[in-house]
Amino acid sequence: MSTMIDEIRRLSVGQRVQLVEDIWDTLSEEDAELPLSDAQMAELDARREQLLADPSIGIPWEAAKARLAEKS
Repeated sequence: MSTMIDEIRRLSVGQRVQLVEDIWDTLSEEDAELPLSDAQMAELDARREQLLADPSIGIPWEAAKARLAEKS
Protein backbone atom coordinates (compact mmCIF):
# COMPACT_ATOMS: atom_id res chain seq x y z
CA MET A 1 0.00 0.00 0.00
CA SER A 2 2.82 2.44 0.79
CA THR A 3 4.15 2.02 -2.76
CA MET A 4 0.76 3.06 -4.11
CA ILE A 5 0.67 6.10 -1.82
CA ASP A 6 4.16 7.07 -2.96
CA GLU A 7 3.00 6.90 -6.57
CA ILE A 8 -0.06 9.00 -5.76
CA ARG A 9 2.11 11.63 -4.07
CA ARG A 10 4.12 11.97 -7.29
CA LEU A 11 0.97 13.04 -9.16
CA SER A 12 0.19 16.72 -9.62
CA VAL A 13 -2.47 18.26 -7.43
CA GLY A 14 -4.89 18.28 -10.35
CA GLN A 15 -4.24 14.61 -11.06
CA ARG A 16 -4.81 13.72 -7.39
CA VAL A 17 -8.08 15.67 -7.33
CA GLN A 18 -9.19 13.82 -10.46
CA LEU A 19 -8.23 10.52 -8.83
CA VAL A 20 -10.35 11.32 -5.79
CA GLU A 21 -13.28 12.24 -8.04
CA ASP A 22 -12.86 9.01 -9.99
CA ILE A 23 -12.80 6.98 -6.77
CA TRP A 24 -15.89 8.81 -5.49
CA ASP A 25 -17.70 8.07 -8.75
CA THR A 26 -17.03 4.35 -8.32
CA LEU A 27 -18.66 4.47 -4.89
CA SER A 28 -21.81 6.10 -6.22
CA GLU A 29 -21.93 3.68 -9.17
CA GLU A 30 -21.96 0.77 -6.75
CA ASP A 31 -24.60 2.32 -4.48
CA ALA A 32 -22.16 1.93 -1.63
CA GLU A 33 -23.78 2.54 1.73
CA LEU A 34 -21.57 4.69 3.89
CA PRO A 35 -22.39 4.18 7.55
CA LEU A 36 -23.26 7.25 9.59
CA SER A 37 -21.74 7.85 12.99
CA ASP A 38 -23.95 8.22 16.05
CA ALA A 39 -23.22 11.97 16.02
CA GLN A 40 -24.27 12.26 12.36
CA MET A 41 -27.48 10.34 13.01
CA ALA A 42 -28.24 12.54 16.03
CA GLU A 43 -27.72 15.66 13.92
CA LEU A 44 -30.00 14.37 11.17
CA ASP A 45 -32.66 13.45 13.73
CA ALA A 46 -32.44 16.92 15.33
CA ARG A 47 -32.74 18.65 11.96
CA ARG A 48 -35.71 16.47 11.03
CA GLU A 49 -37.44 17.33 14.28
CA GLN A 50 -36.80 21.05 13.68
CA LEU A 51 -38.25 20.81 10.20
CA LEU A 52 -41.31 18.92 11.43
CA ALA A 53 -41.85 21.52 14.15
CA ASP A 54 -41.51 24.45 11.70
CA PRO A 55 -41.75 23.49 8.01
CA SER A 56 -41.15 27.11 6.98
CA ILE A 57 -37.43 26.73 7.80
CA GLY A 58 -36.98 24.35 4.88
CA ILE A 59 -36.62 25.13 1.19
CA PRO A 60 -37.59 23.01 -1.81
CA TRP A 61 -34.91 20.73 -3.26
CA GLU A 62 -34.86 22.67 -6.55
CA ALA A 63 -34.08 25.90 -4.67
CA ALA A 64 -31.33 24.20 -2.67
CA LYS A 65 -29.86 22.69 -5.83
CA ALA A 66 -29.88 26.12 -7.52
CA ARG A 67 -28.06 27.66 -4.54
CA LEU A 68 -25.40 24.96 -4.69
CA ALA A 69 -24.96 25.48 -8.43
CA GLU A 70 -24.40 29.21 -7.85
CA LYS A 71 -21.56 28.45 -5.43
CA SER A 72 -19.69 26.20 -7.86
